[in-house]
Amino acid sequence: MNRFRTILKNYWGYDSFRPMQEEIIQSVCSGRDTLGLMPTGGGKSLTFQVSTLSMDGLCLVITPLIALMKDQVDTLRQKHILATAIYSGMSQDSIIQSLDKCLFGKYKFLYISPERLETELFLSYLPNLNICLLTIDEAHCISQWGYDFRPSYLNIAKIREMLPGVPVLALTATATPEVAKDIQHQLGFAKENVFQTSFARRNLHYIVRQVEDKQKYLLRVLHNVEGSAIVYVRNRSKTKEIADFLEENGIVAESFHAGLASREKNLRQQRWMDDETRVIVSTNAFGMGIDKADVRIVAHIDPPDSIEAYYQEAGRAGRDGKESYAVLLSSPSDKRIVLKRISDHYPSEDFIRKVYAKVCYHLYIAEGEGEGCSYPFDIMTFCRNYRLPIQQTLSAIRFLELCDYWSYTEQNDDPSRLMVIVGKDELYYNRQLDNGTLDPLIDVVLRTYPGLFSQYVHISEELIGEMLGWDREKVYKSLSSLRQQGYISYIPAKKTPFLTFQHYRIAEDRLSLTHLGLPVRKKIYEQRIQSMLHYATNKETCRSVVLLDYFGEKGSAPCEACDVCRSKKQNGRNHRIQILGEKILSILRKQPLTAEEIVQRIDETNETEIIAVLRTLCDIDLITLKDNQFQAK
Repeated sequence: MNRFRTILKNYWGYDSFRPMQEEIIQSVCSGRDTLGLMPTGGGKSLTFQVSTLSMDGLCLVITPLIALMKDQVDTLRQKHILATAIYSGMSQDSIIQSLDKCLFGKYKFLYISPERLETELFLSYLPNLNICLLTIDEAHCISQWGYDFRPSYLNIAKIREMLPGVPVLALTATATPEVAKDIQHQLGFAKENVFQTSFARRNLHYIVRQVEDKQKYLLRVLHNVEGSAIVYVRNRSKTKEIADFLEENGIVAESFHAGLASREKNLRQQRWMDDETRVIVSTNAFGMGIDKADVRIVAHIDPPDSIEAYYQEAGRAGRDGKESYAVLLSSPSDKRIVLKRISDHYPSEDFIRKVYAKVCYHLYIAEGEGEGCSYPFDIMTFCRNYRLPIQQTLSAIRFLELCDYWSYTEQNDDPSRLMVIVGKDELYYNRQLDNGTLDPLIDVVLRTYPGLFSQYVHISEELIGEMLGWDREKVYKSLSSLRQQGYISYIPAKKTPFLTFQHYRIAEDRLSLTHLGLPVRKKIYEQRIQSMLHYATNKETCRSVVLLDYFGEKGSAPCEACDVCRSKKQNGRNHRIQILGEKILSILRKQPLTAEEIVQRIDETNETEIIAVLRTLCDIDLITLKDNQFQAK
C-alpha cells in the first residue's frame, strides 16, 4: 500500500480513492501546479488533505465559505488532525494566537477567506509560515470570464509571488474549457495541468416540466418523492411565500436567504441537516459548503443565470450515490424574465457614472475626499431615495468595484459586540448569586477580549463556545442572560453592508470604465443565458448530454433517465404498439384467431406486449372476443 492510501486508511478508513483523487494527489506532491475539476460531492477536499498529510508543512486553504471552513476544521479535529480558520468576528488576539501556532508548526491546515489575504497582519506572518501547499477552493471565482467572478480572488496571484516553489492546487466543480484555461492563467501555472472527472451524475435524474402553476406541481413532486429537498427561487420574499405554502399543505419547510441574521440562518440550516425540516426554500445563498449527502430533490422554481450555477445547485442532490432528482419548473413567461436580466446585470456606462455620482452625494463625499473611508450603505434606502432600479444599481456598484474605485461588502457580518457595564468588584461578587454557572463563560470572555470594561469589543460566539466546549446557542443564551441581569451590554451580530472607497472621489466624467470590457462580458453573459434557456426548452436531446456537452464532454451517451429520454422511450413504445395494433387488425380482418394463434403469427414480438395490445384494441372497441377467439369489427 502506497503512502497516500495508508493516510487515507488511517484517517478516513477508506481502502481506495474515488476517481481522479489519487492522480491529483500525486501531481501536487510532485510539485506541479494542478487544477482539479470534480463534480459536487466528488471528494475535492480529500485531494489537498491527503497531500498535505504526506508533506512537511502547512496547507493554506483559501475559500469564500465560512460554513465550509468551520465544518472542515471540526471534521479534521475529530480525526486528530490539527487545523484552524481565521474568519470575521475573531478578536485580534485570537487571530494572532492562531497565526503564532501556525508559525511554530502546531497546525497542518489554515483556512482563510480571500479578503483577508491583503491584511497587514496576515502579510507580516506569511513569509515565515512553512507553507507546503496553496489550495484554492471554488477556483472558478478567479476567472474574469467565470460565472461567479470575485475580485478578491485576484489577490491570490500576488500571494504566489511570496511563496516561491509552493505548488498550487485549484479546485472547482464547474468550469468550461475556456474558464479552466483562464484559472490556470490567473494563478500563474508554469504549465497547464488539468485533472478532470466526468461531469456525469448517473444517479441524478434531470427533469424539466413546463407548467403554469409551479407551486402546485412542486407539491406533487414532494408528495411523489420522499426525502430531504432544496427548493431554489430568485428573491427573498418568494422563499417565505413558498415555504408557507408547503407548510399549509403538510410539508415541514423553512425559508432561507442571506438577509437573515447569522444565528437564525445557523438554526434553520441545522434543523434541515438534522431532518427536523424536510424542505429548505432558498435563494442561491444556501448550499455552498453544506455536506448533506441524502438530499433526494433539488427543485428550481426560477431558472438560474447559467448552466454552471444550475449544475452546481442541482448537484447538491444525491451525493450519496442514490437515485435523486433535479427538477426545473418552467413556464412561458420565464424567457422574458430571464432575458431582462441581461439589461439588469449590464447597465450602460452612463448609468454606472450616474450611480457613482449619486452614491457620493448620498454619503456626503466631496471631490478629493473619501479615500480609505468605509460607510454603512443600505442599497434599498439608496435606490428608494434616488428612484433607481435595484438590480441595475447593484450591478453598477459591482462594476465600479471591479474598477477599484470602491469595495462593496453586501453581506458583511457586523460581528457581535459586548461591553461590561458594571465594575469589576460588582461583576465578581454578583455573579456568585447565579451559583457560579456562568463563571467559566465570564472567565473566558475576560481572558480573550481585553478592554471590555471601557468599550465595546467585537466577539465571536463560535470561538467562545469552542474554548468552553459549548455550542453557539448555549453561548448566545448565556450572554443574553447576563445582559438581562444587567451585567453586560450585548449586541448580537447583524448584517451591515459597507462601501469602502479605495481612492478619493473624482468627477463622474473622469471615471475610467473602458478596461472593464463591458461589451465582451455582456456577450458572454448573454451566451450563458441562452444556454440555460436552451436547456429548459430543449425536448430532443438528453438533459445530461446537454450539460456534459456544455462542459466540454462531447459524444456522451444518453442517460436514459431524464424527461427527454423517458419521453423518447414512451414515444418509441407508442409507435411500436401502433404498428403492432395495425398488424393484428390486418390479420383479424381475414379470420378470427385465438391469442395463441396471433402470437404464433407475430413471432418477432414478445407475448406480453401482444396480449397488452389485444386488450387495448378490445377496450377501444376495434376487436371483440367471442368463443376464445378475437375478431375484427
